[in-house]
Amino acid sequence: MSFTYDTSTARGQVRLLARDTATDSALFADAEIDVFLDLSNDAVLLAAAMALDTIAANEVLVQKRIKLLGDLETDGPAEATALRLQATALRDQWAALSAEGAYFGWAEFADDSLQAHEHLLKTVLRGS
Repeated sequence: MSFTYDTSTARGQVRLLARDTATDSALFADAEIDVFLDLSNDAVLLAAAMALDTIAANEVLVQKRIKLLGDLETDGPAEATALRLQATALRDQWAALSAEGAYFGWAEFADDSLQAHEHLLKTVLRGS
């Protein structure tokens, strides 16, 4: 399993936000992190949220809720809930950035009056 951790890259930033930073106990291979980035159109916050959701699902499947003799207790569903809350927070951050214009689908400008008229017409037709 290939593992790289460099916070100057999108892959490293996803690892940082998903707390998958230890080489000896990596949760995801580089290729898996790259899939999260591909699925989120390279939005680091959304890719990290996907990673956290995946970790949460694994917590529920693997740990379940176990209580052993004494005080030893694991609660996979509770851990999964905390991870999903963090994933939701990352999605909310992404949405806030998107609303502020940090991400946009297109940009238009007009160099002359003909283009300005065309821009106005398209804006009206789009209903924006």
